[in-house]
Amino acid sequence: MPSISPAEASSDTPDNTPHALLPFLQTQSQNTLTRLYQSPSSCLSIFRLLAPLERQMVMNLLWLESSIAVATMATWVIQEHQKLYENALTTLARLHILPHHIAKLALNPTFKTSLRQAITGGGTTGSFGVPSQKDDKHSPPDIKVLDGYALERWETILHYMVSSGMGQAPTKPSQGVLYLLQRSGLMASMRGAPLQITSTGFQFLLHSPHAQLWDLLLEYLAMADERRMDVVEVLSFLFMLSTMELGREYSTENLSDTQKAMLEDLRDYGLVWQRKPTSKRFSPTRLSTTLTSSLPPLPTSTGTGSGSQSEGFIVLETNYRIYAYTDNPLQTAVLNLFVSLKYRFPNLVVGSVTRDSVRKALTNGISAEQIISYLTTHAHPQMRKNKPLLPVTVQDQIRLWELERNRLKSREGYLYKDFASLADYEFVLNYAKELDVVIWESPTKRCFFGSSEGHANIKGFIERRTGGQA
Repeated sequence: MPSISPAEASSDTPDNTPHALLPFLQTQSQNTLTRLYQSPSSCLSIFRLLAPLERQMVMNLLWLESSIAVATMATWVIQEHQKLYENALTTLARLHILPHHIAKLALNPTFKTSLRQAITGGGTTGSFGVPSQKDDKHSPPDIKVLDGYALERWETILHYMVSSGMGQAPTKPSQGVLYLLQRSGLMASMRGAPLQITSTGFQFLLHSPHAQLWDLLLEYLAMADERRMDVVEVLSFLFMLSTMELGREYSTENLSDTQKAMLEDLRDYGLVWQRKPTSKRFSPTRLSTTLTSSLPPLPTSTGTGSGSQSEGFIVLETNYRIYAYTDNPLQTAVLNLFVSLKYRFPNLVVGSVTRDSVRKALTNGISAEQIISYLTTHAHPQMRKNKPLLPVTVQDQIRLWELERNRLKSREGYLYKDFASLADYEFVLNYAKELDVVIWESPTKRCFFGSSEGHANIKGFIERRTGGQA
């Protein structure tokens, strides 16, 4: 009998969190998922996203021709991992891969058939893309060209996020990308001002490129209905891209109208490459082919993602001086959000964390904890020998500057004063308190301050009491 070992029961991710796409899939109807499961590439991609225990359960059932009792499956699980097994059952049921609350277990027939085809190579559905015929005029793009294109497009988006509103003029992404950044809350425009990065956007920069990409793609999926796009076709195309071969050209002839329209959007994100917009061929970049794998999507990236996180490039001293060993414009632009930069050398940037630089970051919605988290995440290996990693005095001062800014808060409202008597003042004040709109009061001065929301009611109450002479 097979059993579940601790290694098999653990998830691919360090914190055992499921892939970001799984919660979205679990919100879809059974009919939607069954349509999606008609595609072998979709089934294979979803299988990759499952936790190891869930994958093992699927493989144990995949080649069975009949269902098995729930009790039989339960005997395969050692006692200390019973909870993990129950959670896996719940996840697979929500994905409609397994049935809900019945005595026997069997894979969704559509999922089973498609996953078998994906593994054995059966079927002629074109689910994994249709390679284009050899072109005598043009050879397939070199992988270095694809990597360079993907990196340039992706860092254009990130660089615009961190540089906008800072008096700089980086290359502007397409309108579709800008709309997505606003829609996802990563950037916002205050009172008609240029787009600026938000607190959510800065937190986005702390993620790996893989997580960043899925953050945007999930928002893209959320807009499918609004754009009258079939979410099944959108998901199928993303899964198709994730199973394609890097460096190979594929035909657009077998794509649906929705998927052909997606090509333009995905070019802007750096997921696909085409010689020209009207070309009937396209090539997936590494951003696409690693969508459902654990491989790095940008192995040559020097951005803010996993590559730089593992190495670290920032040294922070107790005198608030920062030395950043980088020649990457994107990393420099991120530092410029909360650091006063002094000198720039070919591979070194020097600056200081100052009250003004931190206040500028706070004004843009970046919190003190996010600044500290960024410095910790990107700390130089030499600094990681320190305990604590960052100087405590610097951490405390950054938090104090945030508290200093938050000491005063402004509220719009109305001041009510000049009451004829204390009784009149208390009568109106009690009415305002019943409405829960009193922000401040002073009995000695016979005045109080109320919020804008309650002004119409208070004004009407005073006019009725004084016969319309308020």
